[in-house]
Amino acid sequence: MIEENVRKLLQELPAGIELVAAAKARTADEIEQAIAAGVEIIGENYLQEAERAFKAIGRNVKWHFIGHLQKNKVKKAVEIFDMIETVDSERIAQEIDRACASRNKTMPVLLEINSGREKQKAGVMPEEARALIEKISSLKNIKIEGLMTMGPYSGEPEVARPYFSRTRKLFEKIKALNLPNVEMKYLSMGMTNSYRIAMEEGANIVRIGSKIFGEREKR
Repeated sequence: MIEENVRKLLQELPAGIELVAAAKARTADEIEQAIAAGVEIIGENYLQEAERAFKAIGRNVKWHFIGHLQKNKVKKAVEIFDMIETVDSERIAQEIDRACASRNKTMPVLLEINSGREKQKAGVMPEEARALIEKISSLKNIKIEGLMTMGPYSGEPEVARPYFSRTRKLFEKIKALNLPNVEMKYLSMGMTNSYRIAMEEGANIVRIGSKIFGEREKR
């Protein structure tokens, strides 16, 4: 089922759209089935789960961190991941920079935007994004490559459209500034229920889980 789901999805996605298979709570075997069908990027929300999967799978694919990154987990995250999509503070950016410097590595990062202005969610407020990018763009071991947003949780895809649209406008605004060490290449938006809306609004990375792996079992 997983392999068939991936093939259908890859046929549907237009050229230039990168698929991140969101593997939260999935086993290494499930992830390997997705890879066998053509998935090239695995997204992980939790470091402990990522460590287990990475140990089994290794560098056959790229790994994106798509969850909230805690300061004490940064060193391990830098070892595993090829991109961190959820930078939302100067402090966490500096920690990533330090960890990368000790490994002689440059980490591509996306700035997470709290497009819904939800207090319970991570992410920088849209009006604070430019100032944060300007502060962290001088760090030598990270490379800002775009923006990411979650949008509000809702079963109705259209509810997400204004939040995706707002994030795309912010993306274009920052891109036009031509800031040093900032290359606005990626706009990561949309999940299983909202990825089509996200693509219409300019996303070129979509993070899809249950449409690939099926619904997660309730725990």
